[in-house]
Amino acid sequence: MQIAYFHIFSGISGNMILGALLDAGLELSNLAAELKKLGLKNYTLEVEKTVKKGVSGSYVEVKTAEDNSPARDLADIRKIITTSQLDDTIQEQSLKIFQRLAEAEAKIHNTTPEEIHFHEVGAIDAIIDIVGAVIGIQHLGIEAIHCSRVHTGRGFVDCAHGRLPIPAPATLELLQGVPIYSTGIESELVTPTGAAIITTLAEQFGDLPLMRIESIGYGAGSRDLEIPNLLRISIGGLLRANDR
Repeated sequence: MQIAYFHIFSGISGNMILGALLDAGLELSNLAAELKKLGLKNYTLEVEKTVKKGVSGSYVEVKTAEDNSPARDLADIRKIITTSQLDDTIQEQSLKIFQRLAEAEAKIHNTTPEEIHFHEVGAIDAIIDIVGAVIGIQHLGIEAIHCSRVHTGRGFVDCAHGRLPIPAPATLELLQGVPIYSTGIESELVTPTGAAIITTLAEQFGDLPLMRIESIGYGAGSRDLEIPNLLRISIGGLLRANDR
């Protein structure tokens, strides 16, 4: 079985996942062609190599012409995905991530998932991050995802709802049942989008399983931290205890 192990030693976000998948071998042309099936316009996908504390990785930025990030609701996002030409499995997995995100936001704001108006996560860049992550996982032949403990950071973050503690309430809601920790880094290391993707798709959280690694990718975050601001993905075959 082909698996991916996400080593979240410096947090996780949607663009870090995309960067790591591209760094591990996903072809940018294949990703762009699949994303085109969403029918979204006025954006460009830019990828560049960068170095964080001496370690090379790929940084992904979705540049968009949208002004003020329109607050789409779940129905808007569902329509974009279900009316696209994407594979049914990609649509299904992407919708599961958005549904999970909506449920977390609804609980925090004491409302229903259908009444949630996404701000940051309703913008084109977040839609591209979520759907692109699902596309990349499928195209790399990844059948299962395993994940390390999640490094969250600490402090406060400014968002559409004001100044919130880290992990942000929706992020922490999504991380329930997942082993998390902080080393005292004053930064938001895990975004709601990153938390929604990994908690929806990962089968288990813990140590690196017995596997034969075939490719490794590093996805870079935008900030410079005291540790390498990277997400590492190791891809390869899952082995049994008696395999050599």
